[in-house]
Amino acid sequence: MKPLPPRDFDAAAARHLLNRAGYGGTPAQLRQLAAMGLDAAVDHLVDYDDHPALPGPDLDADVIRKRTAEERQRISQAKKSGDQDHLDAVRKQQSQARRDDRKQFQSLQQWWLGRMAQTPRPLEERLTFFWHGHFASSQRSVRDSYLMYAQNAMLREHARGRFDAMVAAVVHDPAMLKYLNNDRNIAKRPNENLARELMELFTLGVGNYTEDDIKEVARALTGYGVDDNDFVLNKRRHDGGEKKILGQTGPFDGASVAALLAAHPACPRFIALKLYDYFVADVGDVYEKLSRRRAAAVDSLTAVLRKENLHIGRTLKHLFKSRHFYDDDVVGKKIKSPVQLLVGTVRSLGTPTREAKNVLPALTQMGQVPFLPPTVDGWDGGRAWINTSTLFVRQNYTTYLATGLDAKAKPKSNSKKRRKNKAKAATEPAYRPTTLLAHLSNPSPQAAADALIDHALGPHTPSARRVPLHDLANELLADGLADAPLARLIAAIAATPEYQLC
Repeated sequence: MKPLPPRDFDAAAARHLLNRAGYGGTPAQLRQLAAMGLDAAVDHLVDYDDHPALPGPDLDADVIRKRTAEERQRISQAKKSGDQDHLDAVRKQQSQARRDDRKQFQSLQQWWLGRMAQTPRPLEERLTFFWHGHFASSQRSVRDSYLMYAQNAMLREHARGRFDAMVAAVVHDPAMLKYLNNDRNIAKRPNENLARELMELFTLGVGNYTEDDIKEVARALTGYGVDDNDFVLNKRRHDGGEKKILGQTGPFDGASVAALLAAHPACPRFIALKLYDYFVADVGDVYEKLSRRRAAAVDSLTAVLRKENLHIGRTLKHLFKSRHFYDDDVVGKKIKSPVQLLVGTVRSLGTPTREAKNVLPALTQMGQVPFLPPTVDGWDGGRAWINTSTLFVRQNYTTYLATGLDAKAKPKSNSKKRRKNKAKAATEPAYRPTTLLAHLSNPSPQAAADALIDHALGPHTPSARRVPLHDLANELLADGLADAPLARLIAAIAATPEYQLC
């Protein structure tokens, strides 16, 4: 964690910082960040409360709602009297509510992706997505779009604060309680789902607790449930007795369990490794599998996290200002997640967002959809993002963002398909990639290509990798710089293997 010498914070370093602590930026934004200098640039990103926040989504909190006492009584009477018409009406109402919630859920997903693409506080969204994968909950099980949004807002609120405060908020979060069945956790029949994941996946990691600890934490969380959209503690279902957890005895509840777990010696290294894997290198979450050099870096980050009392924002400042963060074996070596690929293309290359209806299917094919992590363990990440199928979709979707043309599996489209693509492109928002080269004075095709390569792939892209793109630029830009041929050149750059990395 030794600091990077200020003189070494140049345009390339600013590009790396914004790619990892955000979703990239335009050439003008990178020049502005580089001009700030290392300390000011990192503070600018981490102290994001100084920048305006975008509004939340327009959601109906009662699409999925609790029945009133009168409604419950009427249903009970209908069952007793055999009033099938009323029961059928109730079922239809439930079905309609589910349809409305699915529609609202899609709006919620599109809102978050749009917020990532437009926010002046990029680290806020990167951190919120990190915690979404760490404290993973899925709409598939929660089945309430408003609760998923409320959890998202909670993660955003605590994203760069103290980790112990975030854990306390998580054990009181309605979406999490429903997702891990803690709303069924009662003193007579403790449910261990949340207790187990709380220690194994959220705070300590395997090997730092016992099965008895799980049972005792489950007791501490009995009676923690959901009433409509709110957390509720049902005291009649809560076990208020003494519990022995991690060697300590007391009448523990959710808040005190959160504090106890966060204070455990294993917690700082567990979280430091997660932060390192997300922001620095694809190393996985098993400390024992790290190389000596990576383990030393994680140890240093762990020491910082302890010193900062588990404060995430202050710890990240040390990381983002460190020499290690800008090492050659870190820069340009991390595989972009599907969300980062999409949002980063829009933010850094200035492409239109295109038709919203195409975004979620593309993310589904690439393997990462907001609010739908595959398991409570979140997404695997790293090399799991890349295979022959996902790489094809990744390249096609960046082509679509740049050109508006919806490439499909067949390499050669027939004339009818080409006409359809052209008609579709004509209705898409205009893309003005010439703005990416506004800082250049009358550049040659090769100079324009080099500027775009430096921006999209990195200034250290070797000459051999540039030559084919130079040739394409000479062909496309023979008549001068124009938006349409530049968009085709950008699509080709974004289709390279290097573009999959940051």
